[in-house]
Amino acid sequence: METIKFKTNIKCSGCVAKVTPFLNEALGEDNWEVDYNNPAKVLTVVGEKDYAKVIQAVEKAGYKAETI
Repeated sequence: METIKFKTNIKCSGCVAKVTPFLNEALGEDNWEVDYNNPAKVLTVVGEKDYAKVIQAVEKAGYKAETI
């Protein structure tokens, strides 16, 4: 399975809770995770090849994402 990574502005567990429904709907549960302890706030997505789909889901939740 392919893994893609994004730099985000998702900075805490509350932010993750806010973005969770959007990412789960777009990508499915357990197919993504955010490392908000990393300075780049890295979102890692497994099994998805559509970068625009991921970015759109993050933006719908009110956050930003860009490919690393």
